[in-house]
Amino acid sequence: MEQKLSKSAQAVQDALLKKGSHFKVLELPESTRSAQEAAQAIGCEVAQIIKSLIFKTKDTNKPILVLASGSNRVDEKLIEKQLGEKITKADADFTREVTGFAIGGIPPMGHKQKIQTFIDEDLMKFSELWAAAGTPNAVFSLKPHDLQTLTGGTIIAIH
Repeated sequence: MEQKLSKSAQAVQDALLKKGSHFKVLELPESTRSAQEAAQAIGCEVAQIIKSLIFKTKDTNKPILVLASGSNRVDEKLIEKQLGEKITKADADFTREVTGFAIGGIPPMGHKQKIQTFIDEDLMKFSELWAAAGTPNAVFSLKPHDLQTLTGGTIIAIH
């Protein structure tokens, strides 16, 4: 029998289907809130986990999504160089407002509004990646080229 997804996880599944993708959202009994927890729950390398990090530009308050490998830290100066504007980490309220999701479950796509997206070039070296799917224990797997197709993101060095 197929498991019924929670409301947020179902929203991600619906967004994936709307984009014509065949990816299946899974809700796990373990937390996938952090990259480390997700890797343990799934049984993959931390680097295969896609961290969805929301920033905002300091002057224009424009949301920026950085999809980072779970083992990498974002060098904000590299993002600022791409944008030509300083950025700051978004707070929980701003993040929910622009994505529709809480921190710890932000998927790489399916947000309330279109968000300029940067993809960590290190994610491109794996055959399989895992992304959050709307809740702190929902995930889906995809290939690196699918990540770029789904998000329209720009692949850059982030560290």
